[in-house]
Amino acid sequence: MRLVVTGAAGRMGRMLIRTIAESEGVTLSGALARADSPLLGQDAGTLAGLPPMGVPVTSDVLAAFVATDGVIDFTSPTSSVNFASLAAQARIAHVIGTTGFGPDDLARLEAASWHAPVVRSGNMSLGVNLLAGLVRRVAKTLGENVDIEILEMHHRMKVDAPSGTALLLGEAAAAGRNVPLDERSVRVRDGHTGPRRPGDIGFAALRGGSVVGDHTVVFAAAGERLELSHRAEDRTIFARGAVRAALWARGRKPGLYSMADVLDLAEV
Repeated sequence: MRLVVTGAAGRMGRMLIRTIAESEGVTLSGALARADSPLLGQDAGTLAGLPPMGVPVTSDVLAAFVATDGVIDFTSPTSSVNFASLAAQARIAHVIGTTGFGPDDLARLEAASWHAPVVRSGNMSLGVNLLAGLVRRVAKTLGENVDIEILEMHHRMKVDAPSGTALLLGEAAAAGRNVPLDERSVRVRDGHTGPRRPGDIGFAALRGGSVVGDHTVVFAAAGERLELSHRAEDRTIFARGAVRAALWARGRKPGLYSMADVLDLAEV
């Protein structure tokens, strides 16, 4: 399967290039960077610390998309939405690991999925998606008598909060309770807040250092507490999951999919 990597000049882009080079069943067909990048023209393999691959870094999105089978995209909400539109026109699979989307962005991604398969997840790792399945099951079993708090920590350069993974876990908890997350989530507590409202799903975001990603879901009941955690130690786990998602999406009918679909975790 031929794959294009967007944001190739970034840390995640380089990791994706290395992962594609090491994975069976896929090959790098394009590496995209911004039009003002000083790395344009450089070989993608050299950029990623590998032997030359014969794929120059380019900003020509259209040329890259017409000569590939899929796109792996960890960039920004604005860029990902634009890439989704072009991928839909080319009828190629679009795997999105970008986080921080707003409601309008999500609506445009859904529109793109009418024409091509789109796999979007706040986290591409197997472990996190297994965790989300467990969170959904535990939330369903324990009900609203148990308080749910989601704690996440990332490196100092992360620009969105809560993290996409934290929101993924919050959605899983809300789905287990069969309630809409946007009506039950609490993102900020400050000052005299009064007692905790039953059924709320709380979020806390920490930033500092070089933390790749730590997430803990706390189920707090009277007299006991259950904590489910995942700690990412290497970004390779996200790249491997994205490549797996791309292979799964190839030839799939148009639609908006998640890693739960890719990993067949719907019933976990």
